Amino acid sequence: MNSDSTDTAELSRPARRQAEIAAYVVEHGSVSANDLVEAFGVSVMTVHRDLDELERQGVVRKYRGGVTAQPTSVFESNVAYRLNTAQAEKAALARHARAMIEPGMSVMLDDSTSALALVELFEDITPLTVATNFLPAISRLTELRGVTLLALGGIYSPTHDSFGGMPCAEAVQALHTDLLFCSVSAVSPTHAFHQEQEIVLVKQAMLRSARTKVLLVDHGKLQRTALHRLAPLTDFDVVVVDERTPADLVRSLRDNGATVEVAHL
Repeated sequence: MNSDSTDTAELSRPARRQAEIAAYVVEHGSVSANDLVEAFGVSVMTVHRDLDELERQGVVRKYRGGVTAQPTSVFESNVAYRLNTAQAEKAALARHARAMIEPGMSVMLDDSTSALALVELFEDITPLTVATNFLPAISRLTELRGVTLLALGGIYSPTHDSFGGMPCAEAVQALHTDLLFCSVSAVSPTHAFHQEQEIVLVKQAMLRSARTKVLLVDHGKLQRTALHRLAPLTDFDVVVVDERTPADLVRSLRDNGATVEVAHL
């Protein structure tokens, strides 16, 4: 092997290990640095160097003694973590929401993995016009016949794998769709919340740009708040929760004025 090939192989080893560490953290949610030392057979210094790089990329967040991919009231999870959480619940929410869509409608999807689950159900309800800023949804929609895709651009976020910021909000404001399907990170009995103002900016533009607004929320997001308040739940025409939501929480949402429907798993 020549020296150039050897150099390329050497350079790729940290990147491969970092990808494996990222997958390990996403799978486990939170782990200690010592866990990673044992799992990958490297030094503590190497682990911290890899975690620094992954944190720079927005994949994980370090804390004293460990690392996490889980959300907090201030930080949203990386999209890889979100794609692997509450999958059965998100599928149930999508099946329930699918009944609201008719051929010929225009539909807007935000950059939530809950709304992404709907994309797989679009094939038998075309023609549809679909607008979204979520890159995984855009990629999948390009493969569907009968779908007119409006890809909403803006400032790309690797953490969310979506486009946002003022350019995206302005693109959203130029539209008016029949339906909006969106989700958030946290829901109190009265309001929907998200950790990041940039994300809230786009979601609020979407709320103003749709005739019927549907919030898809799995039970793990209930009774939580985050740093930024998006909107009162009464601003949504329907709030769809999964059937694992405790009855008293459903009753609390309804008592506070929200129209709540329960999706069955």
